[in-house]
Amino acid sequence: MRAWRDHLSAALPRLAVVVHDLAMVWCCWTGLHWLRYGFAANPPPVDWWSTQIAIVLVAQGLVFWQAGLYRGLWRFASVPDLWNIVKASVIGLLAIVLGLFIYNRLGQVPRAVLLAYPFALVGLLGTPRLLYRAWKDSSSERYGRSPVRTLILGADEAGDALVRDLRRSGAYQPVGFLDDAAKLRGSKLHGVPVLGAIDDVVEIAKETSAKLLVIAMPAVEAAEMQRVVAACERTGLPFRTVPRLEDVLVGRSLPGELKEVAIEDLLGRKPVLPDWKAIRGWLGGRSVMVTGAGGSIGSELCRQCARHGAQRVALVEIDELALMTMEAELRRDFPSLECIAVLGDCGDPAVIRHALELAQPDALFHAAAYKQVPLLEAQLREAVRNNVLATETVASACRNAGVGTFVLISTDKAVDPANVLGASKRLAEMVCQAMAVQRSTHFVTVRFGNVLDSAGSVVPLFREQIRAGGPVTVTDAEVTRYFMTIPEACQLILQAAAIGSHDAIYTLDMGEPVPIRLLAEQMIRLAGKQPGRDIAIVYTGLRPGEKLHETLFHADERYRQTAHPKILQAEARSVVSEQVLGTLRGMREACARYDQAALGDALQLAVPEFLPADEPQEQHVATIVRFPARDSRRI
Repeated sequence: MRAWRDHLSAALPRLAVVVHDLAMVWCCWTGLHWLRYGFAANPPPVDWWSTQIAIVLVAQGLVFWQAGLYRGLWRFASVPDLWNIVKASVIGLLAIVLGLFIYNRLGQVPRAVLLAYPFALVGLLGTPRLLYRAWKDSSSERYGRSPVRTLILGADEAGDALVRDLRRSGAYQPVGFLDDAAKLRGSKLHGVPVLGAIDDVVEIAKETSAKLLVIAMPAVEAAEMQRVVAACERTGLPFRTVPRLEDVLVGRSLPGELKEVAIEDLLGRKPVLPDWKAIRGWLGGRSVMVTGAGGSIGSELCRQCARHGAQRVALVEIDELALMTMEAELRRDFPSLECIAVLGDCGDPAVIRHALELAQPDALFHAAAYKQVPLLEAQLREAVRNNVLATETVASACRNAGVGTFVLISTDKAVDPANVLGASKRLAEMVCQAMAVQRSTHFVTVRFGNVLDSAGSVVPLFREQIRAGGPVTVTDAEVTRYFMTIPEACQLILQAAAIGSHDAIYTLDMGEPVPIRLLAEQMIRLAGKQPGRDIAIVYTGLRPGEKLHETLFHADERYRQTAHPKILQAEARSVVSEQVLGTLRGMREACARYDQAALGDALQLAVPEFLPADEPQEQHVATIVRFPARDSRRI
């Protein structure tokens, strides 16, 4: 019964418009006849109703309906509506002529009436619409309101809540919904009509004079989001989206907040939802330490630890500005948190020993590392010193101090490494395995793929190139990578630490790899431009150390499910502790001499699966866009 009433309330306004328009057609037809004969000496009687008038009303009414005259709202009548009326009037005249010709060969129909009919009808239909809009606009101005006319894509629970939030803000005026569910067509939510399907957004945005589009579809699949975004882009209007529920729950977004569509919304993989109960149970009341605390991963780890119950967070960072910024943020956002900041190189035994004495952590997250693949190919000494030897220094200090859990942040590039970064991180994993022989400390390794928007990654590079007008540089048309967001990567790290098996290597089931070419195209579109037309994409060839495709799993590491369905645990390959630690002693001596040849031989011997990638392909462009160097010490 309620649904029937809602349908009736939605249909009545349109029925009133139909009656008005047909009444204007009757007035136009009979009025023109009266004017034609009104000044004659012996005018014939004017028929106020006849079969002829019935044919005119039916023919013109059908044309009105087919022309979509009743999809628009009078409140937002504009030039497109008037043009629609002009077309409907002209086509309607042709339909009337055809109908009357069949009926009576156009007998007793003055030619002057036919010529004047479309002009008169346009005036009779357009004038009331424009007057109504002018009256509504003046009413809004009189009360000091100038809200942004907003069209909402999605008429389910999210759209319902969004209408209430927009109206409470007073800055937005919802003018209609678009939804692909046919059963919702013509219905209303909070008095706002469902005007059509999402693919109709271009026409309906013009008809409603919308100035903003909001996508209220937070749980939609990435492929569907791509379709919706493409439809929004065709309008040329700005568009926003509502945040996902998990973003609201963890505090990354506010309820009702409108945000820009992010690249992670379009990449085709659902975010991994962590077991927050397990994480909070493990983290609550603990003291934790993060090395590389000012980097992309390190800083988000600090935030999530503070947000989910850590009592004390210690920050170790070599960059003074990054350390100062992160400390200030934690003190501002978490006043009850005990925050300890230590400036220094975590590879310095005195620094890490001092930090451990101050913080007395229950867990340490080792996020400090160099990570830029092409750069490290020519910087072997620093890669080994920071990624391998510093890991050994921190891990050894944690074991000596009795820290409960040591978590190494590793990478998918450590699987069958083809570059110095991957080989150095694989050796760092082996160091942790060697340290795990003495079981006073749990050593946990977490591997994941590329992190969207991390410092020095491809996303900020593409964004800068797009802002500069292009071109966007992609190494190869076929290159693919696994991607995850910064918060997702940190949730994986915390989840793995909470699972907490001794001497474990965890990796994420990351779904399908993403072509970098597709990533570039999506980012260009999100910037409101078209790939190849507004922004060029050029292919520069693989850089030193790069592979076309990354590998998540090693053939000799048997994987099994964990308590979390998307986190897999690898059975670590056995290592000889004495051999690994002996290799490190030789590497320290080679570092002291800056003997890169000896370091290369030692790294190849320690990581026999390390097969350096082929020489980079010939450059396809003469000019390479360069940007200011970033501090790549932190992940």
